[in-house]
Amino acid sequence: MSFLAYPVTETQKKLLAMAGELADIFAGRAAKNDWEGRFPLENYEDLRQAGYLKLTVPKEFGGWGASLLDVALTQQRLAQGCASTALAVSMHLVAIARLVQSVNGPNELFTRICHAVVQDGAMFNTIASEPATGSPSRGGRPATTARRQPDGSWRISGMKTYTTGSYALGYYLVACSIEDEAGDAGLKPLRAERGTFLVPASAQGVRIEDTWRSLGMRGSGSNTIHLEDVHIDALSYVDEQIPASPLAQERMQAWTYPTVAVYLGIAQAARDAAVSFAQKRRPNSLNQSIASVPHIQEKVAKMDLALLQSKAVFFGLAEQFDNDPASTRPSQFAASKYLVTNHAVEIVDLAMRLVGGASLSLDLPLQRYYRDVRAGLHHPPMDDTTLSLLARDALEIQD
Repeated sequence: MSFLAYPVTETQKKLLAMAGELADIFAGRAAKNDWEGRFPLENYEDLRQAGYLKLTVPKEFGGWGASLLDVALTQQRLAQGCASTALAVSMHLVAIARLVQSVNGPNELFTRICHAVVQDGAMFNTIASEPATGSPSRGGRPATTARRQPDGSWRISGMKTYTTGSYALGYYLVACSIEDEAGDAGLKPLRAERGTFLVPASAQGVRIEDTWRSLGMRGSGSNTIHLEDVHIDALSYVDEQIPASPLAQERMQAWTYPTVAVYLGIAQAARDAAVSFAQKRRPNSLNQSIASVPHIQEKVAKMDLALLQSKAVFFGLAEQFDNDPASTRPSQFAASKYLVTNHAVEIVDLAMRLVGGASLSLDLPLQRYYRDVRAGLHHPPMDDTTLSLLARDALEIQD
């Protein structure tokens, strides 16, 4: 099933072609990597070589300068090959895109970051989750601490969980509580109690602990990172060098889309696998394929109906944002995430019901889609937060 006139632009055509080629390669590796719980480093080398990691880097720095719609389209295609890889890449693309929203004019730190992506193929991820705080979207104060030194540099100590893509990352954007140990060094007083700091993965004191033992997204490498008195320079205090503008804060919710697109991709892959199965399966009780059976046709129709709804809202809102960001609201992006992830779970379930007991076979990808798709329910904003946002907007309730 095709829907909406995408790809439209030359950029979209090139990006979707690139994503399709990569997805086909990754799909050939996905079953073995999933079964072994192996982190597919070779996928990330392919992404680097293809220039995929540059999607959200501005053109003036050598990137694609891709729009929200460009990235959403591309990510949902990549996820059809390997959702674990697409998930890790989404967080990199989001990290760069959110910095782009806040940069206004020449910026030394941002230039450094873009150079690392374009020239070195570096991947970034914002790491904020901790055992004591749970999801950072709930507002818990980080136990990981950044302590300012008399020379303006920083020392960071703590632990972060769920660091997706851990072994492929070149840099972490670390959420920290801030303490000042500068004493009477004459530095400008600190106003913030928490902030984000750029930490190279190669820095002394950084250690990855293999803690990812998950039923779904087994290849995402979402391990624990230990930061043991890691020393970074003064320029690495991201919030001071690239302070988030009010406009950037308003647009933050839009850039959840590259991650949400992963689950739309899983849903599409599950639907396609089920349709292919129905067209080929010919039991000896029928003189034609099971695609002729009414209850099979009903399941296919329900899958396509859910995909139609998801794509209309998801891509339509992305296009609206690209054309007129001020016309979109955070609750709309939260609602889109709610629809896409819940419909994706429904679509995968329908695909497995259509295929029957064979859907549990490790020789077919449906059982992997079934496990992977459920991870979408646990990305912020959570369903309860989304419903609250929608209700508050409708009732015009102010904080």
